[in-house]
Amino acid sequence: MINNHINSKAEITIATIPVADREASDFGIMKKDKNGFITSFTEKPKKDILKDWASDTGPQMQAQGRKYLASMGIYIFNRQLLQDLLQNEYVEATDFGKEILPQSLEKYKVVSYQYDGYWTDIGNIYSFFEANLGLTNDIPDFNLFDNNNSIYTRARMLPPAKISGTTLEKTIIAEGCIINASRIENSVIGIRTRIGSGTTIVSSYIMGIDFYETIEEIEHDKQHGLPSVGIGNRCYVRNAIVDKNCRIGDDVRINGGSHLENTDHSLYTVKDGIVVIKKGAVIPNGFVI
Repeated sequence: MINNHINSKAEITIATIPVADREASDFGIMKKDKNGFITSFTEKPKKDILKDWASDTGPQMQAQGRKYLASMGIYIFNRQLLQDLLQNEYVEATDFGKEILPQSLEKYKVVSYQYDGYWTDIGNIYSFFEANLGLTNDIPDFNLFDNNNSIYTRARMLPPAKISGTTLEKTIIAEGCIINASRIENSVIGIRTRIGSGTTIVSSYIMGIDFYETIEEIEHDKQHGLPSVGIGNRCYVRNAIVDKNCRIGDDVRINGGSHLENTDHSLYTVKDGIVVIKKGAVIPNGFVI
């Protein structure tokens, strides 16, 4: 945190968040002195130089391996200084992180404000995946069940979820679902999701469906060999993100993990061991990933 004395002298303040080695290369990383002033700044450093960019982020963050100060992309400028920078000094500049901030360190008082609340960047697949599955923890870092920090979302006026014969373990299920799965564990199931009998879902985010198929439409799908929207019978889905409105047939096996190489297929993408089924994809019966 910056104290009032430093804050009163700051001409530029950068909101920062402590991050660990795995994600540090995705951010602008900076170092600060004992008074909180930023002394150096680098945009998305390569992993082989990260050791030189560690900062004193505090005992709690250090214990979690979060020893690098990453820019949150939130900047507070002295108003007149910002006008001067954009109109006179950096007229051709187009990016704060790559151009304006690094060049301002030696000329102006630039200070770090270290944010200590919950924050995560979901700009890549693994962080998006981990943030969503983290909601299933007994007491998640970002707690949806908190009287003091209410979550407001668009009311969809859907019916409650209907579940039959399913063992549930650390799972969040949104409204409007029809679930006949065998087991769902450590997963988030989005709105209107349909899951067939004998299916197992483990450590996955099923994003849901934007519409309900009528009984007539489901019968039409069957007659034309097209899986219904949702996940079929006797499937196994692990370490996956299933995007909206996918059709996954019967006996499909999706087993994400470190054994899979990164790849991009017309129906899915694999990144960091996480299988992402693309929006609206049709996965035929018996398909294996």
